[in-house]
Amino acid sequence: MSAPPDLVIFDCDGVLVDSERIAVQVDARVLADLGWPMPEAEIVRRFVGRSDADFVADVEAHLGRSLGAGWDAAYQQWYVDAFERDLVAVDGVVGALEALAAAGVPTCVASGGGHAKMRRTLGLTGLFDRFEGRIFSADEVPHGKPAPDLFLHAADRMGVEPARCAVVEDSAYGVAAARAAGMRVLGFGGGVTPGDRLAGDGTVVFDDMRDLPALLGL
Repeated sequence: MSAPPDLVIFDCDGVLVDSERIAVQVDARVLADLGWPMPEAEIVRRFVGRSDADFVADVEAHLGRSLGAGWDAAYQQWYVDAFERDLVAVDGVVGALEALAAAGVPTCVASGGGHAKMRRTLGLTGLFDRFEGRIFSADEVPHGKPAPDLFLHAADRMGVEPARCAVVEDSAYGVAAARAAGMRVLGFGGGVTPGDRLAGDGTVVFDDMRDLPALLGL
């Protein structure tokens, strides 16, 4: 068993908060309204784990037009209503976080979502206070996942060498970013992305957050 890392970096959506299923359902409504109907499985394959900017760029490229500033204002309430109604923490993650804290292993969040979104979703699930001051967004780096920029940025801000970090991810793009950053990868296959899409070199795939502490060597 590997020694515990010096830092565990958590993705947010689908890893800490069980938001991906909800978001994909709303994304399907938004894309249909914009004129690009898409099955939920294709939304997962194409967009889950990527940044909001990448989503917009792909939509604009497909539609052949700019969405314009503030294009999403009309849709934000769709997400807010769905999250407030249905959002919960990922099953077992609170216990895993408590085990890491008890072992003295630092943690942080690195997500393709913006800070306002993370404040809302982590706040709704009671997790924000556990990470306040240690939350990093793709908005802070030149390139989002699958580029390694965000994870390298988080490690640098936390003062830990990349090789001493472990990343917990649930998307193929996020797993690729963690590998590119030279970090240990734990691919959570209990979400919307099948575990076989997360498997690969340097990656341990698991389906239950209760198993995370042991997988990290605690």
